[in-house]
Amino acid sequence: MYKICLVEDEKNLNNLIKSYLERAGYEVVQYYSGTDALNHIADDADLWILDIMLGDEVSGYDLIKKIKEREDVPVIFTSARDQDLDKIIGLELGSDDYITKPYSPKELVLRVNNIIKRIYSKQTEKIRYDSYEIDLDKRIVSENFKEIPLTTLEFDLLILLLKNQKKSLSRNQILESVWGSDYFGTDRVVDDLVRRLRKKMSKLHISTIYGYGYRLT
Repeated sequence: MYKICLVEDEKNLNNLIKSYLERAGYEVVQYYSGTDALNHIADDADLWILDIMLGDEVSGYDLIKKIKEREDVPVIFTSARDQDLDKIIGLELGSDDYITKPYSPKELVLRVNNIIKRIYSKQTEKIRYDSYEIDLDKRIVSENFKEIPLTTLEFDLLILLLKNQKKSLSRNQILESVWGSDYFGTDRVVDDLVRRLRKKMSKLHISTIYGYGYRLT
């Protein structure tokens, strides 16, 4: 699920846009002031929607500068002013799109969809769980841009649990998926592997189903 940070000081509009984006399948984090958003610039996000003129001393222009200093994440500017200069400045600062108020929430969602598709369609497949980011192609797990080293078996178990989230998996199912059908030995190796994965990734909610197996919630 892609995460969008929405910075809009008009609370009713902010809440309306959030509802439309969530219905389109996005995770939305709301900010009602530039100062509040500035304190979270370092948080992970796949796209920012910034109102240019905010109700405090931090503007959308200030925010995009800080965002682009950190990483090249896409940005959509919104503004109540339909001025060519605003659009030019926004493009020069690295914005990907510009939409003038009043606008249709459906139009904004379409623009978000287009940018997400254009920016991320050619990138590697990634899964997010809590604060973890799992790159399936590179087989890398990271949290706050710091890699968590996993063994091959630990990574295979993690992917199995993530792709079967909220499903109960027996020890035999885990054995066959992670070790292979030709494995001969006790199923207690599953318990040891789960213990090691829990230790390295403490925010994984792996429930033990006694006498059966495990479930990721």
